[in-house]
Amino acid sequence: MKFHLDEKIWLIVSFGMIIGFMLFTGYQTFVLGMGPPSHMETIDPQKVDETAPFDQPGVKQIGENEYEVVMTLEIFRFNPNNIEIPAGSTVHFTMTSKDVVHGFQVAGTNLNAMVTPGHIQKISQTFNQTGEYLVVCNEFCGVGHQHMATTITVK
Repeated sequence: MKFHLDEKIWLIVSFGMIIGFMLFTGYQTFVLGMGPPSHMETIDPQKVDETAPFDQPGVKQIGENEYEVVMTLEIFRFNPNNIEIPAGSTVHFTMTSKDVVHGFQVAGTNLNAMVTPGHIQKISQTFNQTGEYLVVCNEFCGVGHQHMATTITVK
């Protein structure tokens, strides 16, 4: 098979770009630690109510201007339902699902997570602006999905 000079150049450039992207992604993942979460923490989804810390969901102060919210997501509701924190606080969310895949999205922020049964999802956010933040489930979880919402009130 005979290639034209232009075809050879395009093949070399395109394969070079693919190799470059793979090296760049590998560098980010292994050297900088920017890989996706590996779901290292698991839980039996049928025993969520009996397993710490999900046996007592709620808001707990763990430091100065630092809070932990332990939350369970289940069919069409968040537990705890309403969350209140002071402005300037960093909130660490620890979540799991009891039944199906749910979403956790806080409107007005870049906080967005998928919460799956059997896995513990941990994310953090600092809330500097006062007001009410709407929290919605952004993964279809059943016929009442559109009613699955709560609020975070920052005072």
